[in-house]
Amino acid sequence: MNPKVDFYFVKVEKWRRELAQLRKIILDCMLTEELKWGTPCYTFQDSNIVLIHVFKEYCAVLFFKGALLNDAHGMLVQQSKHTQATRQMRFTNVKEIVEAKAILKAYVYEAIEVEKAGLKVKFKAASEFAVPEEFQNRLDKLPALKKAFHALTPGRQRGYLLYFAGAKQSKTRESRVEKYTEKILDGKGLDD
Repeated sequence: MNPKVDFYFVKVEKWRRELAQLRKIILDCMLTEELKWGTPCYTFQDSNIVLIHVFKEYCAVLFFKGALLNDAHGMLVQQSKHTQATRQMRFTNVKEIVEAKAILKAYVYEAIEVEKAGLKVKFKAASEFAVPEEFQNRLDKLPALKKAFHALTPGRQRGYLLYFAGAKQSKTRESRVEKYTEKILDGKGLDD
């Protein structure tokens, strides 16, 4: 146990018993406990394997390369249709965690083996995502924007495309494109 992480388990009230159980199981897998992104993260030789996080309706163990796991028990959940690498095991009470202990440990050990083997998740290229019409129009009008957008990392390109396309109304998509044009021209991602 890493004392720097203890505060997280104290501050979370709703899932306190569940988190304590998850922490115990994961630490039993000989991973290093760290605090990353304000949440408990468990690493193997400095590589992220899993983290524990909470939501309103459940707490979860997130596998960073969960898409590469076998998931023989069908317990891994893809958080959204755009999530490519990570997968969650979700829990709503201590009993579920205790019953799934062996499976959870098997998945953690499999995730460690994936890391040892150096396996990588193959991400969809940004070109495989639809470009919203409003953004395409702006790219066509501003060659500098098109050049700057294509100079961004694939992850930043995906982030913008998903964010722009996520708006239901054309007016909102147009507003988003307008708002982030300067950031793209400056070579920055959505959250930079």
